[in-house]
Amino acid sequence: MSSNQFDSNRPVIELNNVIFQWPNSDSATLDIKQLSVMTNEHVFIKGPSGCGKSTLLSLLTGINAATQGEVQLLGSNLTRLSSSQRDGFRADNIGYIFQQFNLLPYLSVIENIVLPCQFSNQRKNNVVGSLTARAHELLDKLHLPKSVRAKPVIDLSIGQQQRVAAARALIGEPKIVIADEPTSALDYDNRSAFIELLMDEADRVGSTLVFVSHDPTLESLFERVIHLPTLNRAGGQQ
Repeated sequence: MSSNQFDSNRPVIELNNVIFQWPNSDSATLDIKQLSVMTNEHVFIKGPSGCGKSTLLSLLTGINAATQGEVQLLGSNLTRLSSSQRDGFRADNIGYIFQQFNLLPYLSVIENIVLPCQFSNQRKNNVVGSLTARAHELLDKLHLPKSVRAKPVIDLSIGQQQRVAAARALIGEPKIVIADEPTSALDYDNRSAFIELLMDEADRVGSTLVFVSHDPTLESLFERVIHLPTLNRAGGQQ
């Protein structure tokens, strides 16, 4: 159980009158009147390149702060936090699967997976038993063969690296898992299988899943679909 107690009847993610405008830009990149995501939802956010998907993720993860409005995650208004406070909040509460995975090539598979728990005592304390054992348990569920787990991550296939990135995002039971086009390098069958595995594990640990992609063929796997160009009144420009 996370030390960060949160009323599950409230939205996990809530945006109200959010505007984001890059410095020296003539117009806003994002203008979202309202967006809410509830506990344990699986949400698919779609839209073409340039519609603002990456910018939205930067606000949800606290990498950037909204120019106006409120970005609330787990009851915390990120727009009121300092950059270092947002970094701490992200480490504690968000598992992030990057589009390019962002695995560290000089670390082993297991070292990559347990890394979030080196930055967050909250996530470390959520792990029962050893971090290494939990990493292996996640890899078992994500179907990564034991034979490759001792290899440097750069020796793994794209699909195997993807599973390592997912295990890293899920370890320590973060309340929110955000995936940024992590399946773009895979064929449809492998994409579908990976998403289903990710959903199953997110459900098992009680995480809310936000999955961002420009691929409309994946929509049917999700219970809720958000078309960002419709939501974003600014028209978007990543």
